[in-house]
Amino acid sequence: IVSGFGSINGVTEAKVWKKIIPDEHNDWINQREGSFNLFIPVTAKNDSVGIFTTLSNGISTQRDAWCINFSRELLSKNINSTINVFNNEINKIYDAAKLEDLDDILTQDSTKISWSADLKKQALKKQALKINNNSFSNSIYRPYTKTWSSTDKRLVDRLGKVNIINPESLENRIITLPGVGSKTSFSSLMVDVPVSYDCINKTKCFPLYLYQENDSEPSSSSITGDIFAGQEKNNGEIVEGNYIRTSGISGEGLSHFQQCYPSESFNNEDVFYYIYGLLHSSDYRDRYADNLSKELPRIPCVKAPKDFWHFSQAGRDLAELHVNYENVAKYPVTLDCGMRTFKQLTNEDFRVTKMKRPRVKDSDGKSVNDNSTIIYNHAITVNGIPVEAYDYVVNGKAAIEWVIERQAVTTDKKSGIVNDANDWAGETMNNPKYPLELLQRVITVSIETMQIVKNLPKLDID
Repeated sequence: IVSGFGSINGVTEAKVWKKIIPDEHNDWINQREGSFNLFIPVTAKNDSVGIFTTLSNGISTQRDAWCINFSRELLSKNINSTINVFNNEINKIYDAAKLEDLDDILTQDSTKISWSADLKKQALKKQALKINNNSFSNSIYRPYTKTWSSTDKRLVDRLGKVNIINPESLENRIITLPGVGSKTSFSSLMVDVPVSYDCINKTKCFPLYLYQENDSEPSSSSITGDIFAGQEKNNGEIVEGNYIRTSGISGEGLSHFQQCYPSESFNNEDVFYYIYGLLHSSDYRDRYADNLSKELPRIPCVKAPKDFWHFSQAGRDLAELHVNYENVAKYPVTLDCGMRTFKQLTNEDFRVTKMKRPRVKDSDGKSVNDNSTIIYNHAITVNGIPVEAYDYVVNGKAAIEWVIERQAVTTDKKSGIVNDANDWAGETMNNPKYPLELLQRVITVSIETMQIVKNLPKLDID
């Protein structure tokens, strides 16, 4: 702007200086919309009423190269290797050692181990670690990217509340949101497995269900136990195996919406999916962009009950797309296989190393990506990708771009550990075509997501 006026003096001469007065939040620029504070927050703070009873961070390992991998076998090998180093290193620690002494005592070879403050504290206890293969879990590492992850609290610095959200892979749905101070534009993603802290920038998790271990006396008859498994108790709790399942929506949160729509009958799930649908509203995101960049969402009640139900159903539809993305229809792209047909390709021809888009000249002569085409590998080029599919953005990138970036073979610079997306395809999915099919499915997810978003009602809350 200053450049446009030639200089600071040019702004003065044009008399266009504006006085900026900080608002009640001490925001100087990008000031928040005041009406945002009138809405119910997603989680209670300072004794206020919140919609969800529980907020959890995503998983932060502080050593992703060691604790996360597309291959379960390699994950076990890497963890076992670093545990062996840990166990050898703690023998060096003398009894009077303090935390600040450890950098001089312990190996700093990043090809052997990755130290963090928490792991150093464990080292001071001089207690050996053992590998726990039962702690390995499927997780969402980045949008539309599943990997194997360790959930061993001794190796993972911050597990969040996995123990009450995803114990033993029990059913759940989780709305993930960016944390306060996220560097990317606001977005939300539904998942059903543990999720990384960096999936959505500074990931915050809001679950549909909560689980706690069932401490009640076991039935004298195992048959009786089977009969009542999954049944609802008088207080709304549901028994699931060794756990009792309760709602992640608070009683106050449900009551708030019941008061907004006294003529309607709905339950916690309806509210849960209403929130997910509303969080995808362009009107909501645009109007409250400055609020959402600085604080967790607050959720308004739309005026018309029919709009509530529209948002709720849209939330359900979006959730099905985003959680079950591996099962949606593959988008009918055109596959250029050179001199061969698709059926003539071998398993090795589906191996991906690094997808890329070709560069073309735009109308101004600038070199830009050709978004309609992806060079999958030496044998396959994907053509006919609708450019509008790139409109679906999660955590600062189009969902398609996350697939391009993460379905690859990468080597961690510090540890030298290789992470190969083809391992997930072969070992876990038993399908060498998985990366290619994932790309096609995420194209479908992207297009259908944007269709749902474009058909959402106007945000009528005033």
